[in-house]
Amino acid sequence: MAASPAMCSSAAFSWMRCLKENDVKKTIGMISLGCNKNQVDTEQMLYPLMQAGYTMVEDAEEAELIIINTCGFIDAAKEESIQAILEAGELKKEGKVKRILVTGCLSQRYGSELKDELPEVDGFIGVNQYAEILPIVERVLQGEKVAEFLPKGNGDGRRTLISPKHSVYIRIAEGCSTGCSYCAIPRIRGRYVSRPMEEIIEECRYFVENGAKELIIIAQDTSYYGKDLYGKYMLKELLAEISKLDVPWIRVLYTYPERIDDELLEFMAQTPNIVKYLDMPLQHIDDDILSRMGRHATEQGIRSLIDKIESYGGFTIRTSLICGFPGETEAQHEKLLSFVKEGRIHRLGAFAYSQEEGTLAASYPDQVEEETKARRAEEILLTQQEVSYERNQRRIGTVEEVLIDEFDEDLNLYIGRSQSEAPGVDGEVYLSSMEPLMIGSIIRAEVTQAEEYDVMSEVLV
Repeated sequence: MAASPAMCSSAAFSWMRCLKENDVKKTIGMISLGCNKNQVDTEQMLYPLMQAGYTMVEDAEEAELIIINTCGFIDAAKEESIQAILEAGELKKEGKVKRILVTGCLSQRYGSELKDELPEVDGFIGVNQYAEILPIVERVLQGEKVAEFLPKGNGDGRRTLISPKHSVYIRIAEGCSTGCSYCAIPRIRGRYVSRPMEEIIEECRYFVENGAKELIIIAQDTSYYGKDLYGKYMLKELLAEISKLDVPWIRVLYTYPERIDDELLEFMAQTPNIVKYLDMPLQHIDDDILSRMGRHATEQGIRSLIDKIESYGGFTIRTSLICGFPGETEAQHEKLLSFVKEGRIHRLGAFAYSQEEGTLAASYPDQVEEETKARRAEEILLTQQEVSYERNQRRIGTVEEVLIDEFDEDLNLYIGRSQSEAPGVDGEVYLSSMEPLMIGSIIRAEVTQAEEYDVMSEVLV
């Protein structure tokens, strides 16, 4: 939902959702920042609040309590989270908000320090207290100062969706055990904990029965699924069970390249409702940088994997890259740039390395200057923009299945995605149609125009 000027002064509030308790007229505003895994946490917090009788309202200034679900993964995410807290603090100072509760990764990691630096915040809780959110909210509303950070959580629970019901994220695990030298996630979320397969299937079945057309399988590393619980990697077996449900699209995100084997590729290629989309974070192509990152991949292994994926045909490959990692030379950056220029990656996100305290990479002495990191990331993105434009031009005249996400009244166009676009990170398909289309439906459309990331299509009758 787009934020209105009356709601706030920053785009940080674009995920604002408010709740209103009918009997006592108490209101709660929810700001969800960060990744889709954080969104699942937000939805888990909303469920018990909704069950307790809270309902949605539109204006943040009506909120007696604002809950901010923060991200603390990299510097930019921390800054966005702090900005959201400060803006909520301004509302409190003006008397429009009485209480502020901060949760999420930033709170889990820095809450003990932030409670002294941000006295306007009434409560800080970590990422493992969402099952107790209702009593915590009640305590904060009653004026109690709260600062609690549990080391372990109670697993995933029921959710109230904040995204359209036709496209639902399914989190299959929490935490990470890969141990990359640059990443603070294990310190924030703990080691990898897989959810039992039957629990995941039950959740998938519930959302499919309630209208889901796309299930998006997520975790910090989906390809690690099952190793801790069953003693072996079980992503293929999990997908095999999910694919038995009557759902058109099953999309898998965050599969690490070293665990994408022939068996998984063959299954994905041959299973009709598994989307032919591989999101695999490569981070770099240079062997020395990959080793210093603590990655378990090599240039040869990455290239061989891409060869295999391409041999099946029809797959979209997405990745993320880190630019300016400690010790990265200009020659190593140029090597990464040349790899991107090859055009074998369809979708790409590039990020300047963020020096995260407490990680091994943060202690490396050969840190790259901020300006250099930013320049290198921009060069990668501009190069990929050209690759994306050329690939999209080749789509003109082709017929694709498109999932309809929304209707834009200003443009008088429907907006959707083909199988080659994941929500929130990739481009979109803009559609003109003589007849009304149902949101959440999957239609066939011919691509007529293409830009760097988005395409225009016409619906086929």
